[in-house]
Amino acid sequence: MSRVLVVGGGLRAAAAVSAHLAQGHTVTVVAEELVATLEDLADRGLVSWHARALVLDDVLESDVVVRLPDGQGTPAAEPTGVPRPQPGEVVLVGAGPGDPDLMTVGGQRALAQADVVVTDRLVPLAALDAVRADALVIDVAKVPGGRSTPQETINDLLVEHALAGRRVVRLKGGDPFVFGRGGEEALACAAAGVPVRVLPGVTSSVSAPALAGIPVTHRGTTQGFTVVSGHVPPGHPDCTVDWKALASTGTTLVVLMGVRTLPAIAEALVQGGLDPRTPAAVVADAGLPSQRRVDGTVATIADVVAESGIGAPAVTVVGHVVDVLS
Repeated sequence: MSRVLVVGGGLRAAAAVSAHLAQGHTVTVVAEELVATLEDLADRGLVSWHARALVLDDVLESDVVVRLPDGQGTPAAEPTGVPRPQPGEVVLVGAGPGDPDLMTVGGQRALAQADVVVTDRLVPLAALDAVRADALVIDVAKVPGGRSTPQETINDLLVEHALAGRRVVRLKGGDPFVFGRGGEEALACAAAGVPVRVLPGVTSSVSAPALAGIPVTHRGTTQGFTVVSGHVPPGHPDCTVDWKALASTGTTLVVLMGVRTLPAIAEALVQGGLDPRTPAAVVADAGLPSQRRVDGTVATIADVVAESGIGAPAVTVVGHVVDVLS
């Protein structure tokens, strides 16, 4: 295992950090400021961060030193003699669950052609290696309990750069249309007269369980699965999910964005009639070197997660498929 020192706090530095973490290296970052995506890695203890330059001895102890500028580039210059469409185009690209190998070829090609990339926190940062050096990379990460870019600002960025004739990629974790607010962004672009294409991604609702050895369907066990958001807990005025109905479907239940609300969700399912002994599992950081899986029952899973220290991003699976391959 190598010790890597990364100098720089921008998104390209974050991509280098992600690549070294994937190889099991220990990473230290030196930068006055970090983009939200890199700050999140530091907050979760996956990297060490120093705001000021390290002394020479610390640098010499590192096996690899990577120096990257904090700047995020500038929009590509207009090529001479080549007509550019006016307005430009926005491509909504699903980046998959976190492993760059699970991103589509079309998505990677779109990144390589982009003049501007507007990227989320949960994308595989190594995918940014495909982005041209002269392209503008904008971090609009939404960190739970931390920095967050308003959706209206993101919409405005997409429209602004596309109307300037640039090829814009909106890079989103998972699939753009599975709790990714891709529909809102497509509508904002359409209202401004900006063409939009969608390149679907591998959704974590299916891939996260699969990567942890859990099939969401299995012959003789269940004939379907239901995917819901746990962002708003049962009983909240904004909750539109019928948890009592879900408890009696007989299908696998997959909950995204439900770590914080898991105690209330588990309680609602049991109160709705679901057998409290029903197997349940939570998969965190799916597709990343830090991937973890914890198991319990619908009655115990919230306590298991709390004791394990698991946090977002994580996917909860409830149903007998949890132990079908065990």
